Amino acid sequence: MSSTATITATEIVLPGKVEPKGLETRTRDLPAPDKDQVVLRMEATGVCFAEQQMRRGKYYDQPPFPFVPGYDLVGTVVATGERIDAALVGRRFAAITKTGAWASHLVVDAADLMPVPDEIDPADAATVTVNGVTAWQMLYRVAEVRTGQTIVVLGANGGVGSTLVQLARRAGITVIGSASPRHHAAVRELGATPVDYRDPHMYARIRELAPDGVDAVFDHVGGPGVEESWQLLRRGGTLVSYGTAASKDEEGNSQLPVLKLIARLNAWNALPNGRSAHFYNLWAGRRRCRKTWQQRMTEDLTQVLRLVADGSVVPQIAARFPLTGTVAAMELAESRTVAGKVVIVPEV
Repeated sequence: MSSTATITATEIVLPGKVEPKGLETRTRDLPAPDKDQVVLRMEATGVCFAEQQMRRGKYYDQPPFPFVPGYDLVGTVVATGERIDAALVGRRFAAITKTGAWASHLVVDAADLMPVPDEIDPADAATVTVNGVTAWQMLYRVAEVRTGQTIVVLGANGGVGSTLVQLARRAGITVIGSASPRHHAAVRELGATPVDYRDPHMYARIRELAPDGVDAVFDHVGGPGVEESWQLLRRGGTLVSYGTAASKDEEGNSQLPVLKLIARLNAWNALPNGRSAHFYNLWAGRRRCRKTWQQRMTEDLTQVLRLVADGSVVPQIAARFPLTGTVAAMELAESRTVAGKVVIVPEV
């Protein structure tokens, strides 16, 4: 398709603070890509926790309503801007968009494209785009966990958690993972020892499994429980906090829970006890140097996709829905019954 042809896109719109059934479908003609942009035809996207927060107006960097959600996608280039090599047409890429990916077609900056090998299923690749990069960076760039160490992964059945467990086990790291009992078999199959996240004595159970403490805790929950996560660490251990799921239903300022959490982590970091605490933010450094940030994203996704290709990491797809079934996809993702990621694909 030439870059001058008009492309009509189907988009899923979040009009305001609505329940999933309040999502709207619209079609519109896309503008031609700018000189440094391309048009991607979506092959797979998905529902992540960020969209669940955005629906409530609770995302830290909340976009103004109305908007098209969709944090990341895998797609094929169908049109290019005048400064972009037309040979990209027909090639498959992933992109991290933050918003906009719940669409049949969308315009993306060419600088944001990350190659996806043809032999990898688009849904598999989309499942490990943000989730895989997040897990890889937290494990290797932040916590720097090594073979023979022990870690705790909260939400080990989730999109990030299940990928993190697999990466860690492949590296010879012992994993204790929290999940509801219905997902314990799946967590064991990934190679982790499951604990019940609803058990009021969960942290005591973890201490029984790791009486000398653990080397890292990966905590997406935040809230009061983050203190317990910190206390699990042995000397030299690292707490990596990467979310505030505990406060997603609370009213009030969307940024306050994150700011309070970061302040607490900073205070712990100042203590002379040999432990460290970090708040992981996928977008950190992008404004300072977008080129370096994107290069790091591409490098890390390439590593994860290599492991997907050789079977070392198996993307955990909870279910697949067509784009027009996004309401059902959102409802399922928010049901707390799924293991892995709910994926959205084009119409059949």
